[in-house]
Amino acid sequence: MKNLKLIVSVVRMMKKYRFEAVLVIAAVWLVQSCTPNNVTVDNSLQKYFEEQHVTGTFGLFDNGAGQFSIYNLARYKDSSFLPASTFKIVNALIGIETGRISNEKMVIPWDGKIRVFSGGDTAKEWNKDLTMAEAFKVSAVPYFQEVARRIGKDTMQHWLDSLNYGSKKIRSRIDSFWLDNSLKITPDEQLGLVKKLYFGQLPFQKRTQDIVKRVMLQESNANYQLSYKTGLGYAENGKAIGWVVGWIEENKHPYFFVLNIEGDRSADMKTIRMGILKSILKQYGFLEGKK
Repeated sequence: MKNLKLIVSVVRMMKKYRFEAVLVIAAVWLVQSCTPNNVTVDNSLQKYFEEQHVTGTFGLFDNGAGQFSIYNLARYKDSSFLPASTFKIVNALIGIETGRISNEKMVIPWDGKIRVFSGGDTAKEWNKDLTMAEAFKVSAVPYFQEVARRIGKDTMQHWLDSLNYGSKKIRSRIDSFWLDNSLKITPDEQLGLVKKLYFGQLPFQKRTQDIVKRVMLQESNANYQLSYKTGLGYAENGKAIGWVVGWIEENKHPYFFVLNIEGDRSADMKTIRMGILKSILKQYGFLEGKK
């Protein structure tokens, strides 16, 4: 349809103006339709993954320049993984939008069950009454499992479809489908989600998105503001999957990022993922107020 309209337009111009002028206009249109590739594959980042004996991918989008810097493009675009606790971004959005969460100060009382992390340490930060903001910061699974139960499967499915979130599948329990490989998402889709959240472009009210943006802020100082959500889960092959997804702002300019790593189940993924993220951001000139 667009090509037909263009042809009609050119024919009309030929009738009205000299043929030479039409050729110039057509040439200009042709040049403007050819945009340069906005993706830079950066293999210099490989060292950060190899040093920690993990595989993975990293993507950074410079919103002002419209440019991507990506390590391991195939994994970034074409491989899907369980979102693990990065799904708390969506869970919180749906919870607030539907009224299951009133605001970031809403408390869900502790159910009295003592949770223990996979390494054997007691989850002290989870085993107490928590507000939504507190639960988000410490990535408390029980809080958001209760939110998911209050949302319900039908409503949750509606919003997964509306967001076109990953594979959009709820194949297991409503309070664990983002943790058990029932639901999967690509790193590219993760970055796209937080970019839309930042600019208020998701299909939620502005208030809903503003609240989630606030609780995502993890570090703020004179040099930068770093907002993100982490995730840690286990793939079907037993490997640990780690995520960090969010954005960094310097001089009020946002850069969106996603880090995805895969390693041995026994690896200290929580430390590794943040170490790799900070190393990459420093290599790109962030965190020191130089942007």
